[in-house]
Parts: sequence; C-alpha cells; structure tokens
Amino acid sequence: MKHLTIIVPDGENNLSSIVGAYKIFTRSNVYWQETGRAPLFNIQLAGISEKVDFYEGLFSVRPHTHIAAIAKTNLIIIPSLNHNYEKALQANELLVNWIRKQYKAGAEIASICSGAFMLAAAGVLDGKSCSTHWAVADSFRKRFPEVNLQTDKLITDENGIYTNGGAYSFLNLILYLVEKYYDRQTAIFCSKVFQIEMDRQSQSAFTIFTGQKQHHDDMVQKAQAFIESNLDEKISMEHLSAQFAVSRRNFDRRFIKATGNTPVEYVQRVKIESAKKTLETSRKTVNEVMYGVGYSDVKAFREVFRKITGMSPLEYRGKYNKEAMV
Repeated sequence: MKHLTIIVPDGENNLSSIVGAYKIFTRSNVYWQETGRAPLFNIQLAGISEKVDFYEGLFSVRPHTHIAAIAKTNLIIIPSLNHNYEKALQANELLVNWIRKQYKAGAEIASICSGAFMLAAAGVLDGKSCSTHWAVADSFRKRFPEVNLQTDKLITDENGIYTNGGAYSFLNLILYLVEKYYDRQTAIFCSKVFQIEMDRQSQSAFTIFTGQKQHHDDMVQKAQAFIESNLDEKISMEHLSAQFAVSRRNFDRRFIKATGNTPVEYVQRVKIESAKKTLETSRKTVNEVMYGVGYSDVKAFREVFRKITGMSPLEYRGKYNKEAMV
C-alpha cells in the first residue's frame, strides 16, 4: 500500500483544502474496496503540532502523526496557506525542510493554491513550472523569480510535482491525482459523487487583472499609469518609450523585469480586463465594448480576448451576465 501525507501546517491556514483532499482520497479507497480491490493509500494527516486551530478556534485539526514519524511517503499534499506567507513559512520551517528531504527521497508533491509558497521555499520548484492563485502571482514572482509561474494553468504536472490555481479549484487537482494514481473510472465516480466538473484546464476566466505594481521602477510605474488612463487609445510603444527618453529595447527590458509582461502584453491584459467588466455589467454589444477599449478589428479583439480568458466575448458575457442574454 502506498502512503499519502496531507500536511497540516501550523497557523491559521486553509481548512477546506485539507478536508477536501482527505474526503476525496478516502472515498477513492472505499470505491476500490467496493469494486473488489485493495485500498491504494494509507492516508495520514501530518504536522508539527498535536492540534492546529482554524478560524479563531472555531475548528481544530488533530493530525494523525508528527512528520518525524514518517520516514518515507509516496505523495504529499500541501494545502493553501494564509496570506501572511512570510509568517506561515517561518512557523513551518520544519515542514519545509521535511518536504525537501522527502522529494529528494522520491516522493511526489502536490501543492494547493498558495501552498506553492511552501513548495517553492523548499527549493524543489526552481526551474520548473508552477501555478497558484492569480491574486498572489505578483508576490510569488517577486519572492521566487527562478520559478516559471503560469497562473493561466489550473494544473501543472512536472517531474513529480503538481500545482494548481486558487481557492476551490483544488478539487480539480485532487480529481487529477485520483485519476493518475487510481484510474479514470475512480475519478469519474468521485466527480459524480462530489459533483466536481472534470477536466478543467484553465483558471483564466476567473482571473481579475489588477496590474503588477509590486516593483520600484518609477518609469514603469508611470508607463503603467499612462496605459491604464488611455484604454480607448491605440498606444504606440515607440511613442511611449520616447516619452521617457529611453530606447524601445531598454523600455521593453525594464518593463518585463518589473511586471513579468512585455508592454504589449500589459496593454492587452489591461484592455481585456476593462472589456470583461463591461461585458459583465452592461448590455453593450461586443463591437461597442471593443471600440471602448481601443480595438477596431473584431477578429484581433476576439483572438486576444480568447487568449487571455479562454473563451470568446459572447461566451464570457453568457457566463457572467445573464441579464444581457435575456
């Protein structure tokens, strides 16, 4: 029998991702028993404290065991952390070191949402792809620049490391792992029992782009402000860079270093975010929305919109603005 460790970090972290992972894997074991097979995993919650409180003591978790008692495990699941990542990582240094040691010994590891901070702190994500909640992407990139962050992806799978996007999308990661370790039929069964949509691949449609502002390049800050104040204009990057008396090449280099996007990508994301809000809250036609964010080519607008959100403008409006569809 394989061993599954679900980590219970110290601190006010996320309870639902611990409970959800435990319930789905436990149900997968029961399903295998019901279909004449032996349970696949010995499932244990493990931490560094005998009891961890959640939500100001409203709930408590008592891990089955201390991590020191687990010499070897096959799969580790790291739940999402609270938003004070520095504090969470400091309080769980023993866990971070244990995760690093287990990965080197052959364990596979899955991180849920902001649990990617703990995974990256263990050093096992360097040079690899990773996802996390879109809302913490800027903080993550700043702290772990050597990790290839891809927040458009709902799930990443690379060298025995699995990560996922934010919040309750962790349920899709757990189904993915169930299919990988058990089989497709078990994943389908759990999908039906827990009513989780199968095979979601992207979190793009849920992203709210707020602009990457956690940097100290004053020129880039001013360029971002200019872009965001001129949404209805077609912005020339040559003209914009000239305003700051720098070459286009140097302008692009500084912009990418500060934000993680090229200036053109940044313009696209700001414009599409504005278009999304208009589609969500108004009855404007797609063409009206398009003109309002400075596009004049319908095909180009639709292509950029789909690239960023994963769906067409009409599909997006149908998903988030039912009144406009009446």
